[in-house]
Amino acid sequence: MRLTKYAHSCLRVEHDGGVLVVDPGVFSDAAAALDGADAVLITHEHPDHLDLAAVRLQLDRQPFPIHGPASLGEALGDAADVLRPVSVGESFTAAGVAVRAYGGRHAVIHPDIPVIDNLGYLINDVVYHPGDSLVVPDETPVDTLFAPIHAPWSKFSEVVDFIRAVAPRRAYALHDALLNDNGLGVLDRQYTAMSGTEYQRLEPGSRVDV
Repeated sequence: MRLTKYAHSCLRVEHDGGVLVVDPGVFSDAAAALDGADAVLITHEHPDHLDLAAVRLQLDRQPFPIHGPASLGEALGDAADVLRPVSVGESFTAAGVAVRAYGGRHAVIHPDIPVIDNLGYLINDVVYHPGDSLVVPDETPVDTLFAPIHAPWSKFSEVVDFIRAVAPRRAYALHDALLNDNGLGVLDRQYTAMSGTEYQRLEPGSRVDV
């Protein structure tokens, strides 16, 4: 599989001629990520993970299924007919790639803020994208983890423990668009020293083969 990392939480997965896009949000170049997409995975409805305008525009050009929590239907509005609802523990195929869903709920931001649905996705039994949660897949080893390194719902110690618990062969930074260069530098050094695995932050547009 070839992965292209876009800003924040967006990934483009190319495998055996298929194109699968995960979380094309407003902080990423969603239009570029979605170009030629055969299917899309959405972890949850927050705009940093779902750029509705970009998704609607691409759907007008080339329809594709969107896999995600059933609650996405309301956010998608008149585009909800492309939604393929996914449940926790469900295995399915998207753009010819095997996917399994984990989690179920977004991490708590604050007790006064309602908790929404969130799914993490294990892609082709190799790559894990947890969305906005720190749920550890409990059935199969993870080769490549995309770890949400910074968010209003997490703290550094929790993310370090999450990476250690998943114990991937390598971890890449995810969910980092709210950080300036100083913050990115500090966290890169800390995660490199403490995550217990090979850690790297990919610049937007970087490609890796897994």
